Amino acid sequence: MAATGTEAKDLENHHNDCFVQVSNPNIATMKEDVLYHFNLSTSTHDFPAMFGDVKFVCVGGSPSRMSTFIKYVAAELGLDHPGKEYPNICAGTDRYAMYKVGPVLSVSHGMGIPSIGIMLHELIKMLYHARCSNITIIRIGTSGGIGLEPGSVVITQQAVDECFKPEFEQIVLGKRVVRSTNLDVKLVQELMQCSSDLNEFPTVVGNTMCTLDFYEGQGRLDGALCSYTEKDKQAYLQAAHAAGVRNIEMESSLFATMCSACGLRAAVVCVTLLDRLQGDQINTPHDVLVEYQQRPQRLVGHFIKKSLGKA
Repeated sequence: MAATGTEAKDLENHHNDCFVQVSNPNIATMKEDVLYHFNLSTSTHDFPAMFGDVKFVCVGGSPSRMSTFIKYVAAELGLDHPGKEYPNICAGTDRYAMYKVGPVLSVSHGMGIPSIGIMLHELIKMLYHARCSNITIIRIGTSGGIGLEPGSVVITQQAVDECFKPEFEQIVLGKRVVRSTNLDVKLVQELMQCSSDLNEFPTVVGNTMCTLDFYEGQGRLDGALCSYTEKDKQAYLQAAHAAGVRNIEMESSLFATMCSACGLRAAVVCVTLLDRLQGDQINTPHDVLVEYQQRPQRLVGHFIKKSLGKA
């Protein structure tokens, strides 16, 4: 019997679904998967019921920022109401915080590659167990700019290492493993269009350098250790700028690598708190920094609204 129009459309949508995958055959053989750092487990929690409707995942460094973000998104999507609470789903642990409203999940990842790496392993497994499909995941955060006005937002075109190479290196079982740091090109374009829609702050597309350290790794002169001069620092940052780098942070390369390996549509959107060509220390007034930090949230919030047809 031929399918009706509605049935045919449902079948088409089913085939178009892109379910979250894990690049690890061992997961399928496990009777229980304990997501220790989330205080969640497949034997004690119904992941499809809790997270099956998630379509957008936003991750950022601090729990307070991600709590603020979920409240902002709730209001933007018309899902908020007076007295509404957004409990921390990971309240049983102090490692990470997780909040949800409608199809949006907001998760903290801490600072640096080791911290975001642990979080992403468990987050991706959680989305896999929940049978989530067609996920868009975006890191929203702060960074140091190179040749940009403070408060500028950078949408990452390519995450690069300290030598400006688009790759992430890790030692696995004593062997050097190098993976690419690809991000979704179309998503970059969509986010840039959203910034044009808002027209509230300067936004650029550029490469993001991901480092293992905040001080020497980023060429700062104000750490407890420093073996180079201001001239050396300027030469390095100018070389980075010439290679297309427009900002520096500490999570983007592993974020891009893991999302790409698991088939997740991913982007990085960070605001710059200072221009590193002009100095190393962040001495901008607190209220100004707070407004800067809201800029990636407003951009990504508009993207989510637009994607859901609510903009």
